[in-house]
Amino acid sequence: MFRDPVQSLEPQPLQPAAVAMRPLRVGMIGLGTVGAGTFRVLARNQALIAGRAGRGIEVVVVAARNLARAAGVVGTDVALTNDPMQVATHPDVDVLVEVAGGTGPAREWVLAAIAAGKHVVTANKALLAVHGSEIFAAAREHGVAVAYEGAVAVSIPIVKALREGLTANRIEWVAGIVNGTTNFILSKMRDEGLDFAEALQQAQALGYAEADPSFDVEGVDAAHKMALLAANAFGMPVRFADAQVEGITRLQGLDVACAEQLGFRIKLLGVARRREDHGVPGIELRVQPALMPATHLMAQVNDSMNGIMVKGDAAGVTMYYGAGAGSEPTASAVIADLVDVARLDGTLAAQRVPHLGFQAHAVDDTLAVLPRAAVHTRHYLRVPVHSGEQTDAVGAWLATRQVPVAQVQLAHDQALPPGTPPQVLVLTGAVAQATVDCAVHALAAHPAVAGPVATLRVEMLEA
Repeated sequence: MFRDPVQSLEPQPLQPAAVAMRPLRVGMIGLGTVGAGTFRVLARNQALIAGRAGRGIEVVVVAARNLARAAGVVGTDVALTNDPMQVATHPDVDVLVEVAGGTGPAREWVLAAIAAGKHVVTANKALLAVHGSEIFAAAREHGVAVAYEGAVAVSIPIVKALREGLTANRIEWVAGIVNGTTNFILSKMRDEGLDFAEALQQAQALGYAEADPSFDVEGVDAAHKMALLAANAFGMPVRFADAQVEGITRLQGLDVACAEQLGFRIKLLGVARRREDHGVPGIELRVQPALMPATHLMAQVNDSMNGIMVKGDAAGVTMYYGAGAGSEPTASAVIADLVDVARLDGTLAAQRVPHLGFQAHAVDDTLAVLPRAAVHTRHYLRVPVHSGEQTDAVGAWLATRQVPVAQVQLAHDQALPPGTPPQVLVLTGAVAQATVDCAVHALAAHPAVAGPVATLRVEMLEA
């Protein structure tokens, strides 16, 4: 079908660049968990990495708060400074590795490095979710690369999968468990019957959760990552500000138990789904606790692990699983990005893999995130009632409110804490969020109802 050009069998002389290409010189800002892990893995696997990259990769300067501690990590051959801007603009640095975190100073360091003609590798998902459009535009202007595999799902090469492995596909949806802290908490709530506060305390004691876990448990961290995945999947700008975000802080152990009774498990799920209503395309971009069938592969992602599924029109559904946090798992992604940068030498900017998977002219600025009210999913409702005999009445009343009721049953007594009234469990068909919101608001005044109604989305993630 395709014919290769006839090539001489005589050995070809090596080009000068192939004989001896100087190492890629790295400047690093941050030597905490990720920075130290990156340095450690680079040192341990330096020959293997150089063999894959075609050249060595060496850290030449590091900015850190505690220089004495940093010296204990990197030794005497690496220059140290407490001024990150010196690293960002250092004349002997080819690529800046930013693993300090944050969105303020980090933005200045990254933009300064780009302006100085340096490539950037970062694991800072908040930086790119908030300032990604500005940073990517600056990188295009100066002809440098910004690589960020470590910013999303850490050990899982999902950015590369979307930008390269699935490049032939029209992506229909991306869904994932992309925060290890919340997945650990939910696993403990289910397996040990803990409430949220107890499970969070255990996560903090084991180092899975920060002293201030807000970004994780409120869903913000997951939303940062899903905004980046949506941009790569659908060719849209990074729209983190438009994402619908709900965490797990208000989730009750009772709902975890009731979900199990129905054959489901609750996960903090990020979803980016292509939709087209009345001929107008849009994207659902959301993070929320959701019920999933207990037999679904995604429901088997437990403890602090991450899992991501992608539906493409050609490939179908593919799944990716791995560690979502940790020193060396993150270092693995950071170094993979460094290897990609090391291979860029002599490559024209126009021939490189685009930052968001689409060439700049092909990014659709008009592709909007759909409002919460327009999201269509199945739903779970837990309705406290005065008497279990009112179970059927609840389902019948919801049907009169245009809520498609698929299943109604009473929660088992053993799932209920002492003194809890009977609970009617309802699973709906796919319905707009606005319809469910109106029905739940009205249901609160129904004479059969004995307290607040709990609602969660149900995600089937069908092929």
